[in-house]
Amino acid sequence: MDFKTSNEETKTGIYLMQEGNEEPFNIRLHLAKDILTIQEQDVICVSGEPFYSSERTVTIRRQTIGGFGLSIKGGAEHKIPVVISKISKEQKAELSGLLFIGDGILQINGINVRSYRHEEVVQVLRNAGEEVTLTVSFLKKTPAFLKLPLCEDCTCIPSDQSSGTSSPLCDSGLHLNYHPNNTDTLSCSSWPTSPGLRWEKRWVDLRLIPLLHSRLSQYIPGSDVSRKNAFQVIAVDGVCSGVVQFPTAEDCLDWLQAIASNISSLTKHNVKKINRNFPVNQQIIYMGWVDEKEQDSVQDRMYSPKFLALRGSSLFKFTAPPVTTWDWTRAEKSFTVYEIMCKILKESDLLDKRRHCFSVQTESGEDMFFSVELECELLIWEKAFQMATFLEVERIQCKTYACIMESHLMGLTIDFSMGFVCFDAASKAVLWRYKFSQLKGSSDDGKSKIKFLFQNPESKSIEAKELEFSNLFAVLHCIHAFFAAKVACLDPVFVESQGSATTALSSLSCNSQTPKLKYTT
Repeated sequence: MDFKTSNEETKTGIYLMQEGNEEPFNIRLHLAKDILTIQEQDVICVSGEPFYSSERTVTIRRQTIGGFGLSIKGGAEHKIPVVISKISKEQKAELSGLLFIGDGILQINGINVRSYRHEEVVQVLRNAGEEVTLTVSFLKKTPAFLKLPLCEDCTCIPSDQSSGTSSPLCDSGLHLNYHPNNTDTLSCSSWPTSPGLRWEKRWVDLRLIPLLHSRLSQYIPGSDVSRKNAFQVIAVDGVCSGVVQFPTAEDCLDWLQAIASNISSLTKHNVKKINRNFPVNQQIIYMGWVDEKEQDSVQDRMYSPKFLALRGSSLFKFTAPPVTTWDWTRAEKSFTVYEIMCKILKESDLLDKRRHCFSVQTESGEDMFFSVELECELLIWEKAFQMATFLEVERIQCKTYACIMESHLMGLTIDFSMGFVCFDAASKAVLWRYKFSQLKGSSDDGKSKIKFLFQNPESKSIEAKELEFSNLFAVLHCIHAFFAAKVACLDPVFVESQGSATTALSSLSCNSQTPKLKYTT
């Protein structure tokens, strides 16, 4: 059951919730722009000021035709009290505001039946006489396997079930003619009785999940095992929605994308406000949750949630979203964007059952692996990283690294306009220079040495230059970043979208088309 308005940021539907090892129960989801509301059914008193009560006492009398007019399900064999599952049409008006589908029967004429099995409760009610006093409490988490209707419009047809056995998963009708000689008829005002209170069943708030900086998870915590058609939403303060279950994969994906879209919109709006306090070269391009694969993972904890942010020249990794300026100084780790390498993992490169994954190789050569929940989130990250790298390369224009060539201390400058320039560290005299287009190949030993193969523009011959660096991977990644930025400059669609960090950020969305920057790694 799902209702949509013209505003795609709003959705409402009735689904199942599971908490821990409990049986799933019905809940109602309502998605607004900035909050996810989870509701459960409850019975409240509406006589005067509404209030909640855990138990109600109602006295009813058996009618000549129709008996008590109730049907029940459940019992102690299912670790729940017997539950009212139907109210017959004849008695519905009389019981309005007193008994409800979903009420658990706790006592019958003072007898505690909480731990009674289904058949035992049926026998107590059969022998209860003409008048019975029930103590009931609405079970907000009635197991879904009982398949109780979610409204009071379900009626049952009276029938004589005074003999035979009953099933705890089927309705046991309690419209029994206990005394066949009894011809009393009861007026609407003479039965049932309750001490002047009127009750209503309503959807009431169970949890409110603020969506700003919330995260979604389809996976069993810490693992690569995805729940079937189910996910949970975890607020920034750690409050968890519980596992929401959907009837189909399509419904599940639809809700995932809708919630992700709202989270993305809130994040963009929040980032724009934060960016007003940062200089142009320290603007935020991206913020969002990922799951990081543990390097030394134990069996029950393969992944941990992390919060990534691309700001200015750096990629920050946090355990929680940064709120204050001080928080930015307390990142778990930070990396220079043009000295790291990001790779979107193809299906053949995936390490386990997690999908939508990417790797980041740091300036030291360490590989970090991350996963996100949706493909659109992966595309957003990819484009944001490309943007952050491009903007930073465009800002710094050049980067110089110390190196050794033929036992002499040198410097290699990677210049956005000029290409590669090698100079003597002591005299600053330029030894050679080549344009980016003249680099025809390169190789490295994975430790410190890089061999460049440049083409001489006049002789067309290949000239090899071997340099040794103390930070090999940082140099390799920087060269890649400069090449990618040069290629990006040839893409008018990409260049047009790069005006600033603010305009770059506004183009990132789960609903937007994300053009990919094409270059060879």
